Amino acid sequence: MLTLVVFLLCTASCVSASAKGGAAGPRLNNNQLYKFSYTTEVLVDRARGSKEGSTGYRISSDVDVNLVWRDPSSKDDQLIRLVISNVRIDPASRRSEKKNILHGSTAESVLGKTKLAALMKPFLLHLKNGKAKAFYSYWAEPATIKNLKRGLASLLQVQLKTGKVIENDVSGRCTVDYKAVKGQVTRTKILDTCKTPETGFTTHSQVLGVSRKSNSVTVFTLEDGFIGSAVAEEMHSLAVNARRSAAAKVVSRQTLKLVGTEAGPLEAAGKDVAGVVKSIDAKLAAVGIVAEKVKSQCKGCPSLFEHWQAQQKQLEPASLSKATAPRSFLALIQSIRKASKDDILKVLKSASKTSLPQVVDAVTSSQTAASLDAMLEFLNFTDAKSFVLQERFLYACGFSSHPNERMLQALLDISKGKIGNTDIKESVVIIMGALVHKLCQKGGCNLPAVVKVKKLILEGPDSTKVESEVQMYLLALKNSLLPEAIPIFTKYAESEVGAYNTISLTALQRYDVNLMTNEVKLTVNRVYHQNRRIYEKNVRAAAADVILSSNPSYVEVKNLLLSIGNLPYEMNKYMLSKIQDILRFQLPASKVIQQAMKDMISHNYDRFAKVGSSSAYSGFMAQSADVTSTYSLDILYSGSGVLRRSNMNIYGASNGAMLHGLQVAIEAQGLESLIAATPDEGEEDLESFAGMSALLFDVQLRPVTFFKGYSDLMSKMFSMSGEPMNVVKGLILLTDHSEVIHLQSGLKASAEFQGGLAIDISGGMEVSLWYRESKTSVNNRGALVVTGNVTVDMDFMRAGVEVSFETEASLDFITTVQFSEYPFLVCMQMDKTTFPFSESVSKYESLSSGKSIASHKSKKQLVPGSEFPLHQENSNMCKRVFDSSW
Repeated sequence: MLTLVVFLLCTASCVSASAKGGAAGPRLNNNQLYKFSYTTEVLVDRARGSKEGSTGYRISSDVDVNLVWRDPSSKDDQLIRLVISNVRIDPASRRSEKKNILHGSTAESVLGKTKLAALMKPFLLHLKNGKAKAFYSYWAEPATIKNLKRGLASLLQVQLKTGKVIENDVSGRCTVDYKAVKGQVTRTKILDTCKTPETGFTTHSQVLGVSRKSNSVTVFTLEDGFIGSAVAEEMHSLAVNARRSAAAKVVSRQTLKLVGTEAGPLEAAGKDVAGVVKSIDAKLAAVGIVAEKVKSQCKGCPSLFEHWQAQQKQLEPASLSKATAPRSFLALIQSIRKASKDDILKVLKSASKTSLPQVVDAVTSSQTAASLDAMLEFLNFTDAKSFVLQERFLYACGFSSHPNERMLQALLDISKGKIGNTDIKESVVIIMGALVHKLCQKGGCNLPAVVKVKKLILEGPDSTKVESEVQMYLLALKNSLLPEAIPIFTKYAESEVGAYNTISLTALQRYDVNLMTNEVKLTVNRVYHQNRRIYEKNVRAAAADVILSSNPSYVEVKNLLLSIGNLPYEMNKYMLSKIQDILRFQLPASKVIQQAMKDMISHNYDRFAKVGSSSAYSGFMAQSADVTSTYSLDILYSGSGVLRRSNMNIYGASNGAMLHGLQVAIEAQGLESLIAATPDEGEEDLESFAGMSALLFDVQLRPVTFFKGYSDLMSKMFSMSGEPMNVVKGLILLTDHSEVIHLQSGLKASAEFQGGLAIDISGGMEVSLWYRESKTSVNNRGALVVTGNVTVDMDFMRAGVEVSFETEASLDFITTVQFSEYPFLVCMQMDKTTFPFSESVSKYESLSSGKSIASHKSKKQLVPGSEFPLHQENSNMCKRVFDSSW
């Protein structure tokens, strides 16, 4: 009996302890009114802050909270009533009367009578075990008002035990980490896990992209089982990866503090929450705790056509080398993204002949359903005369920041239809390869359109005997970077057609080293060492590049070194220069090369004293904490002194990511007959040809032919004007990042970062038989503008910051060859001109009444021009060339 009594007493004691200390969340006392002070503020500024302070505003109010109903069987199942009153709106930071947009304003004058009344209407929160189960308000209320109420309701959500949990609140469905210590709970929201209905997009390239750092921490103190205070701070900082000083941040703070308690209304009777809510007000509805989408209305904003009329002068060809062109381009894209198909067509049809190509760039780069529909209706691919507009459309598709399946399907449909120009037909297929790569990067490799295009380009090379078509499919595969294409490139690397060899080998060089199987390496080595047949020098040089960039083994490197001395004269010099460049620039293969060079058979004076004019050189264009830019120049000549291959590359690296920004390759063959010279081994029967191939921002473009065949060569030689041929010209959307940031306060921040580039790449080749001199040139002109906007728009008030930078630059690469004697004289020049660079920050605030205020600061500088250093032999040669010319 005694044992039973002790057991019952123990059980009662344990239950009592559990009931007392086992609360899952905050509990309200019956018949008690909790009076709180509440403030929520939002600040936007550049990331490192500024002397004049952040822009933004603070909303302050009183909040009354009381228990409406509690489930008799569970003390943690509560229905809570909240009422906001005494609303005040002030600037978030101190400022003078002149700079205070809210001076003399009241909450009613800013919000409007209707919205203020809606904000002060009572609302209900169903809290179960410290989690928000339902939020009750009125459907008719404006979305911004409901979101503010949701922000306050979300602040009452807290669990009293340490641990991770998934919660729904105003900012979405997120993983939250709780830490409870002696009457204080810290809630850390893991923002990367948050899922919201509104999704944005970003540039596929990390180097050109935008990074975001975010954190959200709320500290609760408990008082008599309920919340005594809640202080939340959330920060989001966004920066352009290539220049992290171009960064903006938004900070959101909430403070809820218990001021006192007093006698409150009685608890309502009812069996369940739904019945109680209905008895209070039948119009109250469960509207969801996650924030609603707020449609921003722009009062007095110009239409797309009006915007275009104001910007069109900046998009004429004469302005494309100035920063005003990409700035106008970015502004036009923003306007197009809000426009209908008919409005876009109106602009396309009204543009002048000279500005229309730039409008095509902007419309295609907008990447909306309406803009794509407008372009497909506007362009007639059966008309060969509109070649320029068609190619600009295709290139803009290739450079698109976030293409979708519909864009790829549109190009597939075009490829199946009648196309008036053969070059356009090739460009369509080549660009489809680029879109496949971008869609696969986003996990869309199994989309129906992607599967169709993959089948088309993978089967393409073997489906035709036409040389230009095989090249077209190989270039598309080169853009796609599909692992399934590696066996195809391996096969065509040993083809009897030099163009197939070069495309396949340069494509293999773009793949991840881990995909380079033993079979691939064996094939590439066979090409270089000519185990099965004789290859052209430029093909062997491309094979050497693949070997040296694919984690070469000791044996592979030793065989390469042993080949030097047994190659054609200029090939010997090229390979020697390549090895020395890898060692000097400390490229990945340098360690194994150093190891192989310890062997005196492969490393001796006889091999490393070969003469010639061919060269390979790498150097730094720019180095900073954010991005490193490098360049490389490879030039290979024939034994007679005529250019065989010129290859210029520019790379950008940031945070471990690499971007192949530019590659311009000029190839020439079969020109020995012009100077009565003997062709090199394996090149005796080559047709006269010269052309240029460009790869821009990881996208291979359609190659351009200067001349093909002896008769074409002769006609062009006698009609040569010395003017370079255009390879690519237009406006490119480099950076494109858009997102909506759902703040815990119920406010929303929108972040828009865009980078626009106006580019003009041209190249040319001149041959003078009289002076026995040839000159090749690659001219790059560009203007870059990058802007970043972070805006908090509440429909009655708007605050934001814009950070931006811009520059205009040119880069010329000229090679002069005098072949009147042997060894012939070769001078390479790579020059950048003095260029301006400026960065700025603008802050702005506006009210729905039309009242606004803005500030702007900028910093400008001139960056001196320079000639990029090449090897000493080149400097000595240039001196002789210019002395002899003089």
